[in-house]
Amino acid sequence: MTTPTIDRQIERRLADADVRYTRGRRVVISALAEADGPRSAAELSRVIGESVPLSSLYRSLAVLEEAGVLAPHFSSPGLTRYELAEWLSGHHHHLVCICCGIVQDIEVADGLEQRLQEIVADIAGGVSFSELNHALEIEGHCAGCA
Repeated sequence: MTTPTIDRQIERRLADADVRYTRGRRVVISALAEADGPRSAAELSRVIGESVPLSSLYRSLAVLEEAGVLAPHFSSPGLTRYELAEWLSGHHHHLVCICCGIVQDIEVADGLEQRLQEIVADIAGGVSFSELNHALEIEGHCAGCA
């Protein structure tokens, strides 16, 4: 379930893009807010059920991504998973199971996050690149697949 604050932020963002925050889009946002990581359209459809038809779900995902409300993740060839954009959900990283494809959100302790930021800055600076942000995806096997 989303908070009233997140709903207001999304509503403003969509209004700025001249897009309505429909009931179906609210259902999609709520499902993603409750998920513990990015979810594909098929995974969302199983959670949402018939409350949002599949064709509307795909349109909602496209509209919300274009408005910057959702961030896409391409963890498997041909499979896109979505999550709330970082400006809504906070900075985090992912564990990606290469067997089943599940993606789990993880937060890194402040000290490690600072070290990671320094590494990113060193890498980017070494090639005269001005970094704005970073995302870490660790691939491996989840507990169920190990």
